[in-house]
Amino acid sequence: MTVSRKEVNSKIAFIMLSIMAAAGIMGWMKTVLADEAEPAPVVYEENIPVAQGGSSLDRIIEGTEDWGEEHNINPLEFLKNIGRSTGIYQIINEKGREAGTPSVKKEAVDAPKKDWGEAPGWQSLVMMLVGFLIVYLGAAKGFEPLLLIPIGFGTILINAVGAGMGNLPDGMLAIIYNAGVGNEFFPMLIFMGIGAMTDFGPLIANPKTALLGGAAQFGVFFTLFGVAVMNIFGLNYNIMQACAIAIIGGADGPTSIYVSGKLAPELMAVIAVAAYSYMALVPMIQPPIMKLLTTKKQRMIHMANPREVSRVEKTLFPMVLLLLTILLLPPAAPLIGMLAFGNFVKQCGVVERLSKTMENELMNIVSILLSLGVGSQMTPEKIIRGESFGIIVLGLVAFAVATAAGIVMAHIMNFFLPKNKKINPLIGSAGVSAVPMAARVAHKVAQSEDSSNFILMNAMGPNVAGVIGTAIAAGVFIATYGGL
Repeated sequence: MTVSRKEVNSKIAFIMLSIMAAAGIMGWMKTVLADEAEPAPVVYEENIPVAQGGSSLDRIIEGTEDWGEEHNINPLEFLKNIGRSTGIYQIINEKGREAGTPSVKKEAVDAPKKDWGEAPGWQSLVMMLVGFLIVYLGAAKGFEPLLLIPIGFGTILINAVGAGMGNLPDGMLAIIYNAGVGNEFFPMLIFMGIGAMTDFGPLIANPKTALLGGAAQFGVFFTLFGVAVMNIFGLNYNIMQACAIAIIGGADGPTSIYVSGKLAPELMAVIAVAAYSYMALVPMIQPPIMKLLTTKKQRMIHMANPREVSRVEKTLFPMVLLLLTILLLPPAAPLIGMLAFGNFVKQCGVVERLSKTMENELMNIVSILLSLGVGSQMTPEKIIRGESFGIIVLGLVAFAVATAAGIVMAHIMNFFLPKNKKINPLIGSAGVSAVPMAARVAHKVAQSEDSSNFILMNAMGPNVAGVIGTAIAAGVFIATYGGL
């Protein structure tokens, strides 16, 4: 008896949802059992969410006791903060290196470590089984093995009771995490490698596809409302944490790590795991949404291949992108800068050795270390809790909304485009920044309807635009709230 791939995917999805549901239930049970015990006095400790009486709408979220009006969500102040953070404003006002951009209140390296407590040994066994499942999905089912296999092994090894691989200061996984995952080092190197691997030609040839990459960022900002809803039901996320969670919607692991390190270092572990998990599960998450929002006729739309882009255009593009970022949104310059650096090295053609190193050896080494470091955070005391379950759910919502928003934008664009210039709406789903996974998935869905339909290069336009868009969204969050 043969089992179809669709049935296999359904079973895998059921297993993953069961794991997340179990995590939520166990996190809820901890709260219930704690409520049944003798109530302890409320103590405000650093990085431990607490509530101070009243309803869910009245309570004070930990870390916000001393917040003033500058933290209120005010559209006019939001725009003013963005304006003050631009390079142009700071140049005019003579803010040099000493003053710099608004500093982050709590740097990742200085933030107090969150006390996650200790989990029973049987929960470590559960997480080891999750690690084996992740390895299985990567090795046997081909779901982004470059990410899932090292993440899975990291999960297994960190939960091996008595192995001590996560113990400070000498545990291997602890060293990897502190060396580059718990700060911006590995994400910056990854962006450099992505730049060296990326061809911006499809975006340059068809600039209007940048609208699809921009539309996909709606999922990022929509998730901020989802965080508010979670708070109504008793969770405790402040606006900094909400921004860090929302960036998961861009399906960009390095950017998620970067933003959480700046705004919510105490949640970096869970956010990194969620972001990389959804990146790896793009082939499972996106196709149902794509088919729901398009007709078979729309999925069969053929598009002409993008025009050939000259080397001059490709070489100038990263420099122009970097200059605009520095002048308009400096907080996004670290991410965009590394992306532009890697891409310029690739396109200029005079340092081929550096380009090959960035996109091959360096990218492979950093990907292994970053994935192992992410897996090292898959411990039961961090994953099997209500707050972590909320982040996993919100990340999935953000990613789904981002996919849908890109497709909807494609439909809107088709409304204004002439009949012979219509775009295949499937490429809108590639507006998330999972490069090149999202573009490949769009191409595969199109070919499932018509094997002669090749939209891969057209899908790469919004895909690389999504990388830029997510980095810009990260810069907006850091510019707005990083100095508070």
